[in-house]
Amino acid sequence: MGVMEPSVQYAQTKDGVSIAYWTYGAGPPILPLPSANISPTRRAWGTDEGRAWYEGLANGRTLIRYDNRGFGDSEHGITAFPDDYQLLDLETVVDRLGLERFALFGYIFTGPVAIAYAARHPDRVSHLILWCTSAREADLSNVADQALEGLRRANFDLYIETMALVAFGWSQADQARNYAQALKESLSPEALEALGQQPLLDSTELLSEVRAPTLVLLRRGVRTPTADAARNVAAHIPNSRFVTLDGDSAIPYVGDVGAVLAAIDAFLGKSNAEPAAPAAASGMVTILFTDIEDSTSLTQRLGDAKAQELVRAHNSIVREALRAHAGSEIKHTGDGIMSSFATASAALECAITIQRAVSASEEPALAVHIGINAGEPVAEEDDLFGTSVQLARRICDHAEGAEILASNVVREIAAGKGFLFSDRGMTALRGFEDPVQVWEVRWRES
Repeated sequence: MGVMEPSVQYAQTKDGVSIAYWTYGAGPPILPLPSANISPTRRAWGTDEGRAWYEGLANGRTLIRYDNRGFGDSEHGITAFPDDYQLLDLETVVDRLGLERFALFGYIFTGPVAIAYAARHPDRVSHLILWCTSAREADLSNVADQALEGLRRANFDLYIETMALVAFGWSQADQARNYAQALKESLSPEALEALGQQPLLDSTELLSEVRAPTLVLLRRGVRTPTADAARNVAAHIPNSRFVTLDGDSAIPYVGDVGAVLAAIDAFLGKSNAEPAAPAAASGMVTILFTDIEDSTSLTQRLGDAKAQELVRAHNSIVREALRAHAGSEIKHTGDGIMSSFATASAALECAITIQRAVSASEEPALAVHIGINAGEPVAEEDDLFGTSVQLARRICDHAEGAEILASNVVREIAAGKGFLFSDRGMTALRGFEDPVQVWEVRWRES
């Protein structure tokens, strides 16, 4: 028996428009904006992928969704939209539910709205999540959108169907047809024409005013927005993280939805999430070791108290990076941390995040070297054992301060993912009879 679809409720805006909203789950609230101003939010509930996405967001949380005025289940027949109508609709739902603090999720076309609301309501937004978006609406349209404008005026139904296929891709034709049908049922050509007259929102100047911890997520293969546009958002929001995931769809529940939900869960610190296993029951696991450079000499030179401050700084940086990249801490090694990842890309992203955070830290004496290897270790008593673990440890030992070294298997798995490697040649490592091919991972911005 399937899960019952959430029931729709209504709230009145200050200018007298009925906004449809619904909730699902229990726990701290998370409020994703509509992915676009014409996106009917309950449509996804009718698909297996969409329902799994909603249930994942609501696992241990209260999911809150609503439709913008004129679309979905909200009041129809609207052909005049105030410039700030999206913020007004959002504020109406927040006030109706009496939300004091909540996680705000802006994705695709409504990223600029989420940024603006978070900047103006720092007391209400506990966390800000931005998915495949930018601070400027102008960054979120592409050549295909512009080419479709003529079709919109000539054939409304064909325009909707084509727009849906552009959004979902040919590989998700069934999802696209479902979305197109929902759009036809919930909007009119007149409303769409009125929206086309709206000024494009630009929240760039508000980025520095966002106070909530922020997670900026982007799939590597997405063409719009560009990686530079998304990275620029993270660069200008204090206390933000920029995380890239595999895939080429801007729809979060198309492709590897598990990786998206894992990144969100890690960022929100979901208290009731199942502990991440140190290794998969079968298959490849990527192992990462960190080590504080010259920890023994640092203790002798700085003293126990100061040296311990460096260890705490290291632990904080590494653990925050693990949370951001869905890594599992296996154990603390005294002057480093051993961790595991489901993918080599996540481990590499985490290593780069660690080194950049160390470089920017207020501890000039702190330097960290990192070693990464992938294999099929043995999992026992919440620890990992075997040759793949030992090799990761030895690669870490061979690295110098501020270096990331990886085995050849890691480089091969991550080929084509945008990482830069420098060949360090065949290297003799303690405990291994034959030399091992080692690669340096380039992490500095330049």
